[in-house]
Amino acid sequence: MFRSIIKALSGILITAIVIASLYISVTVPGGISGFWTMISAVSGLNQSADTVENSAFSLPAGFHVDIVAEDLGYARFILVTKNNDLIVSIADIGQILLLEDKDGNGTTETHSTLIEGLNGPQGLAFDGDWLYFSESDKVSRVLFDHSSGRLTGEIEPLITDLPYDLIHKAKIIGISPDRKLHIGVGSPCNVCEPEDPRYAAMLRAELDGSNPHILATGLRNTVGFDWTPWSGELYATSNSRDLLGDDFPPDDLNLIVEGGFYGWPYYHGDNVPDPEFGDKRPDLAAVAIPPAHKFRPHNAPLGIHFVEDYANMPEHLQRTALVALHGSWNRSTLDGYKVVSLHWDSEENITRRDFLSGFITAGGVLGRPVAIAQDQQGHFYITDDLGGRVYRVQYRP
Repeated sequence: MFRSIIKALSGILITAIVIASLYISVTVPGGISGFWTMISAVSGLNQSADTVENSAFSLPAGFHVDIVAEDLGYARFILVTKNNDLIVSIADIGQILLLEDKDGNGTTETHSTLIEGLNGPQGLAFDGDWLYFSESDKVSRVLFDHSSGRLTGEIEPLITDLPYDLIHKAKIIGISPDRKLHIGVGSPCNVCEPEDPRYAAMLRAELDGSNPHILATGLRNTVGFDWTPWSGELYATSNSRDLLGDDFPPDDLNLIVEGGFYGWPYYHGDNVPDPEFGDKRPDLAAVAIPPAHKFRPHNAPLGIHFVEDYANMPEHLQRTALVALHGSWNRSTLDGYKVVSLHWDSEENITRRDFLSGFITAGGVLGRPVAIAQDQQGHFYITDDLGGRVYRVQYRP
């Protein structure tokens, strides 16, 4: 009941904001129909009346999906412990949960709160027995016992002054193969020139939070990144700007290099100038790095996970990443709302295929994929912040 009230109030607030934007001549694609599509998708009020059991999920041959947790609320990022339990960040109520399957029946019937009272928790990462987690303004860590599923020490704040504003508050974290802490910081706006250079950037620091510095810039809203198992290169998703129509600009997958600039707010896609900001920095056109792969506009790619090379994985998932497409709000017709696979060939060319689809139903949107994790048996776990679920995808040829 409480969540329903919050969701309704969020819808009212977003409606007021968008109506205000219309008065200042911001165009919503698709007219009044597109307006209600936007309200529906952003507020979460578009949840389908269909049940998961009635949905027609589509997967590659040999893969099967089931639900291992539900009624979680705004479930965002996920980790798998060494004990095959799940840790999930619940951003709307400021909690990090531990989900346990104590009777071994395949569902996580025991849900306990690991940490609470947080400011928009999102990113999660393990470094041995250290559990790292992010909030809107900080990154912290705490010792975690994988066997008991309990914290064994006090929370240690590492970086406590990260910038955030009303939008793009999520801080996504990861630890590189050379054991450096990475942090994605979104922009404070749709399109603007932020004063704080840490906005729209990838940050890097030591594991104890020391020496934080900017690794790359021009990344409007990076909400997922991971390193390739075969080369150790860092790829990050990014959500491009809105309110330029259905078909522009594309959302991005970027190959992150130290000192790289990736275009925002001046250039989009293959360095096409922004209609408002493209003439402000013509000197950057020659150095802006275009995306390694372009997603369809407004598909909102979030979590990315490179498939790990377990013996029971099919061969076609070698050199492959799974990406969660959260789904569009800034389009006259909804698009995205699925998990796709990206496949690298020997020359680093990337092709895309659908992996888990079926979240758009005749009754509405069933769920919005956010993040992906993989356990030691090769099972994939996918969070859904609209349905409040965790899905498990496993290969049973």
